[in-house]
Amino acid sequence: MAFSFFVVLLLFLSGVSSSEPKLNAKYYQKSCPNLERIMQDVVTTKQINNPTTAAGTLRLFFHDCMVHGCDASVLISSNAFNKAERDADINLSLPGDAFDLVIRAKTSLELNCPGVVSCADILAMATRDLITMVGGPYYEVRMGRKDGLISQASRVEGNLPKVNMTIDQLITFFAAKGFNIQEMVALSGGHTIGFSHCNEFSDRIFNFSSASEVDPSLNPKFAAALKKVCANFQRDTGMSAFNDVMTPNKFDNMYYQNLPRGLGLLRSDHVLVTDPRTKPFVELYATNYKAFFTDFARAMEKLSLRDIKTDQEGEVRHRCDSFNSIKT
Repeated sequence: MAFSFFVVLLLFLSGVSSSEPKLNAKYYQKSCPNLERIMQDVVTTKQINNPTTAAGTLRLFFHDCMVHGCDASVLISSNAFNKAERDADINLSLPGDAFDLVIRAKTSLELNCPGVVSCADILAMATRDLITMVGGPYYEVRMGRKDGLISQASRVEGNLPKVNMTIDQLITFFAAKGFNIQEMVALSGGHTIGFSHCNEFSDRIFNFSSASEVDPSLNPKFAAALKKVCANFQRDTGMSAFNDVMTPNKFDNMYYQNLPRGLGLLRSDHVLVTDPRTKPFVELYATNYKAFFTDFARAMEKLSLRDIKTDQEGEVRHRCDSFNSIKT
């Protein structure tokens, strides 16, 4: 009886493990052996010509993975039958250079190994390569994702953090996505590169309260400079400022060093240094870049595996901006 139960248990466990995603770093070794070379060529050329590509691609990847998994659903264009994810209000500011990079990579790969490499894997790999290129940590990207079959703007709301969230709301949001507080603070370090549009922090520099025109937690000189940059932001919606004013194009730990100095651009940045649950990690990463790189790399590996699609759950798109068949 005991032996029979043991056999049944083994069969059950083997069935569970066989249904788990079979991703690995060498997934395309035989089917597309030139993948890494092609990706490196495309990514390097794009980043050299457009230095904001790294930050834009990291943001695009985050927005993709947080909304029902890393399945390239954010790349889909809307059509007459469907308003896609990329047209949700919070995604309208996603940078065109990031979309363009994926399209260029997909085009090159289709010429070399047609119908093999998914757009989801392209975006995951490009993000890692770009982070490394601008000075950040290298981490393993396991391959084998399929591209999602659904992309709807209505699915975005509530699945992405907002800049005006309180620290309690941020912690709750990331916990619901499977990330603990330390991982949340580490992922926030992605703001060490890139920029934010003025409308994302205008409430900190214009009419902050009846007692103060600007947020008193901001460095006064920094606040004054931001007011000049964003003076006409309501007419010119493209106005923006660097997330890390000190080393905006270098992936380092300066973001954390900036926070206690009042140089955190977004409200969601500043709250990390004011709460006892998050402040210790800010202080750790500010003084120990190796600890930040290690934790960021681990968090990115975890992010890259969120709710991925495999086998019949998805497809390998011919074009990254459209499904292989029209969804109505």
